[in-house]
Amino acid sequence: MMGFITRCCKNVFNQKTQKTYGWLRLCVLFLFAFPSAWAQTPALELTELYVERMDSAIVLSSTVRLELGPSVEEALLKGVAVHFVSEAVIMRDRWYWTDRRISAVARYYRLAYQPLTRRWRLTISNEAIGGSGNAGNLSQQFESLPEALSAIRRNLNWKVAEAAEIDPDARYTLNFQFRMDNSQLPRPFQITAGGQNDWNLALSRTLRLSSELGR
Repeated sequence: MMGFITRCCKNVFNQKTQKTYGWLRLCVLFLFAFPSAWAQTPALELTELYVERMDSAIVLSSTVRLELGPSVEEALLKGVAVHFVSEAVIMRDRWYWTDRRISAVARYYRLAYQPLTRRWRLTISNEAIGGSGNAGNLSQQFESLPEALSAIRRNLNWKVAEAAEIDPDARYTLNFQFRMDNSQLPRPFQITAGGQNDWNLALSRTLRLSSELGR
């Protein structure tokens, strides 16, 4: 009788042990099969935004915290260019009608990896950039992705309006937006990117302008 009980306990113990090791094996396989699940998550945050007058121009400076997700970095390394857009619109308050738009400007960024040279190319333009990036009025080469992203994160002394357009006796609001422009992606990527957080980066901020800008 004792022998029977001992064998039964051993069998139960072995079954529990096998189940435990089975779960451990599944966890290990998950970690190796899906490393991106533990990779850096995308992030976009506005950390600085201010407007000031510089001579006869109204200029904007901004800083964003921008971190790309693993699927975006993977697409870049495979030769897919990624686009970003900064937009600034100045509106004048009107109590008797809808607010009047004083100015609207945009800045476009095209980031691409060049496998042959293992360098990153960033094109910046005031107009929408085509697939080749030739429309850009400024093109820079970087050794690493963090260096290229740092050039996108910081926007310094960007002219958004003429000072003469600002009436010191009126009230103005600046609407600022920064986003990833997925409309420039190849069609298959546009379809798959719609439901992924990595590809849906956007932020906006509203800022009241000081009347001193027009004086």
